[in-house]
Amino acid sequence: MVAVAIGLLFLAAGYVSGAELPREAQQYRRDLVRNARMIWGLDAPVATFAAQIHQESGWRKDAKSAFASGLSQFTPDTAEWIGNIDPELAQMGPQPGNPVWAIRALVRYDLWLFDRLAMAGGEFNRMWASLRCYNGGAGHWLKEARLVANPTVREAVDAACGRASRSPKHCPENLGYPKRIIVTLQPLYMSWGRGV
Repeated sequence: MVAVAIGLLFLAAGYVSGAELPREAQQYRRDLVRNARMIWGLDAPVATFAAQIHQESGWRKDAKSAFASGLSQFTPDTAEWIGNIDPELAQMGPQPGNPVWAIRALVRYDLWLFDRLAMAGGEFNRMWASLRCYNGGAGHWLKEARLVANPTVREAVDAACGRASRSPKHCPENLGYPKRIIVTLQPLYMSWGRGV
């Protein structure tokens, strides 16, 4: 809640850490809002998902990285697997380059992660953990959570990064991923729906 309040103050003042709403974002707004509400319910954190796509690809459907592609940057293995949790995605087959498929897959995968991370405690912490899992793999976050006495404390789990067989060079990116989405980018999309 504090991050959202700070973000709204920055947005009202016209300042969001130099971030801008990409021109491409508007063409996918309707698909994101529809899928988010269909999968998460009418109170879905739409602004969070929009910020996540902004971080993943800058809303470019042809975005590619070393291991992933598309609007939501799915790896081939995850794109193949996601059909196991969503019959509509299974029917379509893996299509990370298809923006409608990528949006639905991101929202569905985020819910799948969120539902499994109740131990993180509270919506904000669960979404923070879900974003870390989306970016770096659920196995890493769960190992980190087991290393701390109280896995409901986000800062303690974040401090365990690197001690759970993760390469230390990947920790800064993975630790910064949810902060960039929730604190820096989410305020740009608050007019689309609520965030966490």
